[in-house]
Amino acid sequence: MKLTARNVHRDLAYLYLGLIIAFSFSGIFLNHRKVWHPINYVFSEKEISLQPIENKDLINDDFIQKLTKEQQIDDKVRRFRVEGNQLKISYVNNDLSLDLTTGKGKLESYKTTPILGQMTKLHVDTSNWWIYYSDIFGIAMLVIAFTGMFIQKGEFSFRARGWKLALIGMIFPLIFLFLLA
Repeated sequence: MKLTARNVHRDLAYLYLGLIIAFSFSGIFLNHRKVWHPINYVFSEKEISLQPIENKDLINDDFIQKLTKEQQIDDKVRRFRVEGNQLKISYVNNDLSLDLTTGKGKLESYKTTPILGQMTKLHVDTSNWWIYYSDIFGIAMLVIAFTGMFIQKGEFSFRARGWKLALIGMIFPLIFLFLLA
């Protein structure tokens, strides 16, 4: 194989095609995670009822552990907070929301959507091996971008026309970042 911009561009694009598709989908999913988040989607809801809790000062780590055990929630507590009359407990795979004045609440349990959830985790994974692989992927994307600049010749080449589109492509996200965010 002859080492040309076209050949390098084509072969790197083929090599990373699957990851490009997975990153594209996972990026779209993350953009809309307030509506639907494939990493955690609600697969069951359970109404719970307790005695009303009048003294918010009693809510501490021990109280949360006891409540978790009493409700038979087999999950690890990540954090909890009291907002007004609402107690919110976040677990690894569950969320509990409880009205302190009525004692009524809801336990939502989550699962990961098969395949789509794992693809979305690619964007947020911070393990060392994935960081290195992602760095290699980023470098490959730069090589694909730069080799792509030299494939077309003539009036539609990068030098004649492509640089203008590339400049617009770089300015457009900056407008969103600085002016509309």
